Amino acid sequence: MSEATGPVAVVTGANRGIGRAITVALAAGGFTVAASARDPASLADTVAEARKTGGTAIPVGCDVRDEASVMALAARAEQIGPVHTVVANAGIAGPTAPLHEITLADWRTTIAIDLDGVFLTFRAFIPAMMGRRAGSLIAISSITGKRPLHGRTPYAAAKMGVIGLVRTLATELGPHNIRVNAICPGFVAGPRIEQVLRHQAAVRGIPEETVRGEVTGLSPLRRMVRPEEVAATCVYLASGDSAAITGEDLNVTAGVVMY
Repeated sequence: MSEATGPVAVVTGANRGIGRAITVALAAGGFTVAASARDPASLADTVAEARKTGGTAIPVGCDVRDEASVMALAARAEQIGPVHTVVANAGIAGPTAPLHEITLADWRTTIAIDLDGVFLTFRAFIPAMMGRRAGSLIAISSITGKRPLHGRTPYAAAKMGVIGLVRTLATELGPHNIRVNAICPGFVAGPRIEQVLRHQAAVRGIPEETVRGEVTGLSPLRRMVRPEEVAATCVYLASGDSAAITGEDLNVTAGVVMY
């Protein structure tokens, strides 16, 4: 029996940052959200925030690196109700270092989570969506998939790969009335960007505040992006208001990238 009180959405990496904001926004918008993370216990705050909006979020454990785990997520989500929207958000920052100093293990871990994880997540939900001839697949790429960021080659390669995956998959699934899009956030305020700024400063041998000033100075708005702004774009792509939008990589960068 369906547990859904509204259309079902799935969000990976929902336990913090952008993923938490997306889960809360979708729940507030009427979706029943299967919120996933490797450690289901880490989803407690996300579920609580979603419920404060009057919405519903159900915690589900999933490691996007593991095929069986992702297939189990899809099976559990379809038990909740027919899945309409999947947000492949789970990701890691990966190492910050010159390419010749990056280990193969670190490279593979970054690609496995940030690119392979999107592949596995989308693949698990596509057959059911094809059967219903409806669905919205949304991948969280990055500004770094479009412009250089010093010392971030594994992350950049993965995020650019996500854009290629989305464009190609959109052409495959369009005849089935399934839309596929990417969101490319800019520098999103929060713990992750603070860690990246620290590593950037260390690698380049400059003060952290200098790096922060460079980042905000790239924006015509002279600021970072808020997680809620990325989440609002995600809600739009999940809605019927975006019915004619597919194969796109939408920037939410405060103007840092305009292409």
